[in-house]
Amino acid sequence: MYKIGELSRLTGVSNDTLRYYEKMELILPADRTAAGYRLYEPAALERLRFIQRAKMVGFTLDGIKELLSLRLDKAHHSCAEVKQMTEDKLSETEQKITELRRIKDALKLMNDACCGGDISAEHCTILQALETGEPITQEVSC
Repeated sequence: MYKIGELSRLTGVSNDTLRYYEKMELILPADRTAAGYRLYEPAALERLRFIQRAKMVGFTLDGIKELLSLRLDKAHHSCAEVKQMTEDKLSETEQKITELRRIKDALKLMNDACCGGDISAEHCTILQALETGEPITQEVSC
């Protein structure tokens, strides 16, 4: 059995996060000591590592909760259900990448168009573009 601090040290997950995961019912202590300390079984360590790996590939805590329920009840769920979750996450990630590229391109245009000189900010092309909504199409000489 692990106390919360031991589980935290083994995984790098803070005590506060472990308590939050408990509140979300992602991980639950098996028991408590007479003093009220949480005690976790070794399976909790594996479950927490599963949670960490799922977070690393972009799943939200709600998605992880769903994955955990599929994992616990494998006999009543199909691999296709799990695959659909990853396909949905992949599609969402591709949309985010597209949006981030659009943002990057817009920021680069604004940054490249600004001379960054010591002129007054009232003549700043970046501020003007943000105020007017008109796109910057060329570099401005200062």
